[in-house]
Amino acid sequence: MRKGIAFGVAAALAVAAMMLGAFGVLIESGVRAHGSLDRYASAAAVVHGEQSVTYSTGSGDNKNSESRPLVEPNRVPLTQSGPLKAVPGVADVVADLLVPVVAAPTGQTLTGHGWDSAKLTPTTLTSGHAPASAKDVVLDTESAARLGIRAGSELQLQIDGSPQDYRVSGIDSGGPAGTLYFTQQQAETVSGHPDRADALVVLADAGSHVSSSALRHAAPGLDVATGAARGDIEHPGIQAGRADNIATGGTLGGVSLLVALLVVSGLLELSVRDRTRELAVMRAVGATPRQVRRVIVREMLKIAIPSALVGAVASLGLGAALLAVMSSQGVLPAGYHLALSPIPVAGSALLTVLTAVGIGWLSARRVSKIKPVQALGESAVEPKRQSRWRVITGLVFLALGAGMLVLTFTVGGQAASSSVAGLVISLMWGVALLGPWIARGGTRVLGALLRRLSPISGDLAATSARAAAVRMAAVITPIALALAFAGTQLFAQTTTSNATAAEARAGMRAERVLTSSGPGIPHGAYEAAKALPGVSDVTAVKRTTVLMPVWNLGTSLQSLSAQGVAGGSATTLDPKITAGSLAGLNEPGTVALSSQVAHDTKVGDTRQLWLGDGTQVTLKVVALYQRGFGFGDVLLPRDLVAAHAANTLDDFVLVNGNGDLSPLTSKFVGLHTATAADYGSALTEKSRHDGLTGLIAVVAIVGFILVGVVTTLGVATASRRRELTLLRLVGATRDQVMRALRLETVIIVGTGTVVGAAVAGVTLFAYAAGVTGLPMLSVPPLAVAGMVIAVAVPGAAAVLVPARRILRRGSPRIE
Repeated sequence: MRKGIAFGVAAALAVAAMMLGAFGVLIESGVRAHGSLDRYASAAAVVHGEQSVTYSTGSGDNKNSESRPLVEPNRVPLTQSGPLKAVPGVADVVADLLVPVVAAPTGQTLTGHGWDSAKLTPTTLTSGHAPASAKDVVLDTESAARLGIRAGSELQLQIDGSPQDYRVSGIDSGGPAGTLYFTQQQAETVSGHPDRADALVVLADAGSHVSSSALRHAAPGLDVATGAARGDIEHPGIQAGRADNIATGGTLGGVSLLVALLVVSGLLELSVRDRTRELAVMRAVGATPRQVRRVIVREMLKIAIPSALVGAVASLGLGAALLAVMSSQGVLPAGYHLALSPIPVAGSALLTVLTAVGIGWLSARRVSKIKPVQALGESAVEPKRQSRWRVITGLVFLALGAGMLVLTFTVGGQAASSSVAGLVISLMWGVALLGPWIARGGTRVLGALLRRLSPISGDLAATSARAAAVRMAAVITPIALALAFAGTQLFAQTTTSNATAAEARAGMRAERVLTSSGPGIPHGAYEAAKALPGVSDVTAVKRTTVLMPVWNLGTSLQSLSAQGVAGGSATTLDPKITAGSLAGLNEPGTVALSSQVAHDTKVGDTRQLWLGDGTQVTLKVVALYQRGFGFGDVLLPRDLVAAHAANTLDDFVLVNGNGDLSPLTSKFVGLHTATAADYGSALTEKSRHDGLTGLIAVVAIVGFILVGVVTTLGVATASRRRELTLLRLVGATRDQVMRALRLETVIIVGTGTVVGAAVAGVTLFAYAAGVTGLPMLSVPPLAVAGMVIAVAVPGAAAVLVPARRILRRGSPRIE
């Protein structure tokens, strides 16, 4: 194999291994991620409700189960403390509660606990005493200094109503910053769930060992966390982030593997085709097909093994960089740490080597099986017909893509959204396998145009491209893949953001929106707003996430964005009701669903779902609506959501009427007035934030594809040394050859751009039609131009730079 070609193949394989390993790092970091042990470090175990929901379908051998994490704490009954204390070795069981508290008038956010939780940390009262009454609190030293508070001072605290007066009975120097202690009974009262704790923390006798199995036996139906898993209960966001990161890393890893197969297969096929003459001579002098394939596999191993190892080791750095970017952008929860080990290195290296050897073997299979005389003939002339298996497989992929296209238009909703990824992959594999047909078609169309513009060089470029359709297909595929993949991922996100903003604008009928700069809005603000003169309508909104079985090419459990509403009416919000009425949500046990998840549900039907803390409920459907992007897929009674959420605070209060809201903003700490446009902007920003992981992945995968584009085009040009030299020998000047190559590059890049744009266009059209609605399709022209330039410029350079180097030699001669 020529040095230049070998270097190009090695570079592509190294980048492929680096990309695969980087997503492996994300997966491993998710598997190993645990929250830090702070307050629970001294605990022997932490007893808590199961933080996931498992949903099963089918029965017997056909039974399938899937689990999804919960976003709200699954609380534990306080009555479980007694049986746990009876377990041998248990010294005490602390009912831990977390209550968000805002200090007035500064707006400083504190975390309230019961005084029993002081046993979990080395609490040291530097002054004062423990809380003795319902209006006593103990404050940590740092927070007291910020607030200018000392023992015996009065302090106003806002919990779920207007600020109330408390007395700071003591100052604690041992607890974490931002910690506030109530009496245990008061903490249970203000938490909103006086009979349940966020977790039961088990403390062991000195020198004693507490049996985990005994704890599980004492608390049936609950989970017992020990070791590093205790940190997950202390920091519940880590657990949800871990599950999402594992799923995202697995999906992106699978996509990147398919992309790597497409890019590397074309590159290796070019490198093997460059050696067709040599392999044909081997066959002519008596080498068996098996010996020829063995030569190819051996040489591929020599290149693939070191390249894959270099790329796999470098993947640790790329994976760390991806994780750092995701953490800095808030995609991952605070405290999510990087985990590195040899597993992603070994896995990505092995996959890359197997891919290279397998594709090399397949590429050499045809030339190794033909007769020696035929091999010598075909070494000089590219075969005109494609192999039967390639044509059949390509047509199958196109048929599969067509079926997914019909499915997307037909079913809509979640099923349509899920079929989009399969649609673009199927179409791209069909394009790759039927590439020579596409190359000939592109040459026929663009070649005719170029002949008119430049009769001599245009004819030379078109003739050369038409004669080398297989080579053309190998270089057109990565160009089309880069544009199709980047366009689909990027513009599906812009379309989703546009749909979210448009639906929020169209459905938000409230004249003003109350928001909070703290942990949330006390529900008392909603009650107070209703009593203000001049206020005609008020709606409280509390966000959450629920789990519900959704038909998605088969029923599956999905996490859905949901909102709890109190007093909701069409005068404040309009999710575009298609059946029923939001007034039904004022009754308990009801739900409204968006068309994205409703499937064949009708008003009056019942649907089963799990609330944020995992409580399973069966609710009556009272309304169906269309604006799921702007208002979430599920609407619930606000009180139902608050009873099963981490706290009882609202996220927004929507107000109609010209009444003066200043009494509210002055009474409640951190309360602000915003417009409906601000509310829509907040939703749009959240939509963009949710899509950051996909955009980061697009950058990584498209970066690899661009490397494949440059490498493939460079290898293809380097393999044409004999052809370019022959043109010089028959009288063509350097300028004529370079002009022909420029025009041929126009054919290559033009055809790849048209094909990539067609695949992306079909996919995006299907996504918009089946998921968001065609008017929501958003394709910014400047972004399109940037993508085309990003592919065309390096692609043209990869053809023209090595060609110029070849043509700069003194006297042309055939090698």
